[in-house]
Amino acid sequence: MPELDPAVRTYYERGDEADRLVGGFPAGPLELARTQELIVRHLAGSPLDVLDVGGGPGRYAAWLHGLGHRVHLVDPVELHLRQAGAIAPGVTVELGDARALTQADASVDVVLLLGPLYHLPERTDRLRALGEARRVLRPGGVLFAAAISRYAALFDTLVRLDRLHDPDVRATVEAGLRAGAFEGDRGGLFTHAYFHHPDELGDELAEAGFTGTEVFNIEGPGFLVADIAERWADPARREVLLAAARLVEQEPSLMGASSHLMAVATRV
Repeated sequence: MPELDPAVRTYYERGDEADRLVGGFPAGPLELARTQELIVRHLAGSPLDVLDVGGGPGRYAAWLHGLGHRVHLVDPVELHLRQAGAIAPGVTVELGDARALTQADASVDVVLLLGPLYHLPERTDRLRALGEARRVLRPGGVLFAAAISRYAALFDTLVRLDRLHDPDVRATVEAGLRAGAFEGDRGGLFTHAYFHHPDELGDELAEAGFTGTEVFNIEGPGFLVADIAERWADPARREVLLAAARLVEQEPSLMGASSHLMAVATRV
């Protein structure tokens, strides 16, 4: 199995990912709901064979299993597999890496790649992971590949964290804006990561052999709302957060104004 960046492993072995999408991170519930919405919009039929690559503690795997799909989760962090066993009973799990999948060619209907791309700073590794996803997909199968927006750290440190005035934080953010590589372990911002420009994400899928790729802005402007937990608890205001995201989900001028991006492509 390819080696996982030690800084990334250390970050996830803290165990925080289990709750990130359900309140552990302010915009986590918005990210979860919008990602689910985009996935459901592009799925046809049930049950499907789903491979959740880099599926972490299994939030999406549990949800898809609950919809009647057959789900297998692959992740390089053993803690995540144990957490997935608790969160997603009925989902099979495997220790593995996006760059070297054990699944047979053309063996699954859906591949989720919702985390690996932003922990692979080298383009060759990202293309390798995308190539593996394409290899295991059946003709007509669908890939859902998430990325962190190139501008997410700028918005987050300026608006939510109010830390951009810190010289070290600013230097880290500016370096990430220039080249995409984000040394987020400096100052406790995140961990080693790669942040995509929206155009770049689609280009990488095309280079890996996918066609007809669509790229979506996941959270929209709502991820910057200061009182997002309070708004999310109110059904009417929650719907407005979701509606705002839908309004600009493919607006080119606002594509990068989100925390996460989602590329959807079909294996021809």
